[in-house]
Amino acid sequence: MDVRRNKFLFSFCRSSRISFDRGERVGRPNSRQYVLLTYGNEAHWGTLNAAERDGVMKEYNEFTNNIARSGHLRGGNELHPTSKASHVRVRGKKRSVTDGPFAETKEQLGGYYLIEGEDLYEALSIAERIPSVRWGAI
Repeated sequence: MDVRRNKFLFSFCRSSRISFDRGERVGRPNSRQYVLLTYGNEAHWGTLNAAERDGVMKEYNEFTNNIARSGHLRGGNELHPTSKASHVRVRGKKRSVTDGPFAETKEQLGGYYLIEGEDLYEALSIAERIPSVRWGAI
């Protein structure tokens, strides 16, 4: 995939005028941090047999270890399924907690990677290597 041709899709992903970085760079000099959000259909996992699930987990472990060794990885986590989600709202100083997903969607947020890259193109080239990009979206 030539990510440079898709530049217009990502022009509003990160503001160059406002920075929320408030401290020393932990990683590589002159790099930026990017959050790679992994979206997929939770039901897809249930359609895989045990060998296929093991294969996907092996791919994720290899991917994560590779970006850790290269110095790109800053953090990340897999999230619980939406069935365990809770939503908190405060209206009129009263807290309201709702269990379960807020909206019915075809894809759910399954996790994230926080990475460091020289630029958007490097971040996108890392994102396209995440295993679930084949059945979801990053």
